[in-house]
Amino acid sequence: MKVALIVNGGVDPGGTRRVVPCFLWLIRRLAARHELHVFALFQPGAPPHYRLYGAHVHHIGRPRTALRAFAELWREHRRHGFDILHAIMASPAGTLATVAGRLLRRPSIVHLCGGELTALPEIGYGELSTARGRRRMRFVFRNAHRLTAQSAPMAEAAARHGRAAVRLPLGVALDAWPPQPPRPRERGRPARLVHVGSLSPVKDQTTLLRAAAVLATRAVAFTLDVVGEDTLHGRIQQEAREAGLEGTVRFHGFLEQDAVRAIVRDADLLVVTSRHEGAPIVLAEAAAAGVPTVGTAVGQIEEWSPDAAVAVPVGDHGALARAIQALLDDDAGRLRIATGAQQRATAEDADWTAERVCELYDEIRLSRS
Repeated sequence: MKVALIVNGGVDPGGTRRVVPCFLWLIRRLAARHELHVFALFQPGAPPHYRLYGAHVHHIGRPRTALRAFAELWREHRRHGFDILHAIMASPAGTLATVAGRLLRRPSIVHLCGGELTALPEIGYGELSTARGRRRMRFVFRNAHRLTAQSAPMAEAAARHGRAAVRLPLGVALDAWPPQPPRPRERGRPARLVHVGSLSPVKDQTTLLRAAAVLATRAVAFTLDVVGEDTLHGRIQQEAREAGLEGTVRFHGFLEQDAVRAIVRDADLLVVTSRHEGAPIVLAEAAAAGVPTVGTAVGQIEEWSPDAAVAVPVGDHGALARAIQALLDDDAGRLRIATGAQQRATAEDADWTAERVCELYDEIRLSRS
């Protein structure tokens, strides 16, 4: 089959920076089975055309992104017609896929994995926060041939908005994150906590630091490694200094995957404080590495709780601190959570995802034949 995979970005030709690893894992696997053309709408610094893991990448860029993207899709379709248009994220990639699908008379699939069905206007996040975003989502819901969703909570949200979505998480690549058995904590060593995510309002590192401050007042011995690009211009680091956490919290900034993997593998707990997530993929990455997650009840954290993750209410730093301390005080319980998480992550890994996606392609093709 000839497939157009439309993404907002995350597919830099270097394969290490400005990438979304789970996109690359899926691209590599789909390109091994189909003629795959990736249309990247916004990929800074990329050439117009390049190869990536066996796929043909078409970089669109600004200005007039939508018009130029459709023109590029049309040119490639005329060379040899696409069978399916597949978008990851509903806006703007999914909007383009559904419009092009109608005009080219080809089925479109849209994968919901971000803020498509969320409204957090106080931080400017979520498609449902604006009238324009709501219109885009109504269009996608009316016109996409199929919807898939990153987690059960996202599929349930789609159902509440009147459209069924198939739960289909983008899994972790076990060749990139080789599983290692969950390990007991070392006696006498401070607990090692890790947080991975860009410093941004939706990731809510303020709640993370408030929970860390509570743990410090309770004389819990720990270190906290924070990994991720700083989009807040030092605000979170300032909050850490004001809370007296300079010697406890270490900010690493953006790191490539090998460095992230080394830090996560050495941790005792992954801590997630997001106000919204589709997954997050770091949950599965940590799980493969034998590290359990304590986090806010979003995406797959909510879905995996209580057997494979510990979930607390969004924004509740006190509940987060209590949950972290409880697992640090109960290593047998921590290891049970880690084992349950690893079983889930390895059962629905990147190979599983690619197989489900290809089955969906075949199902759609047969239904139209």
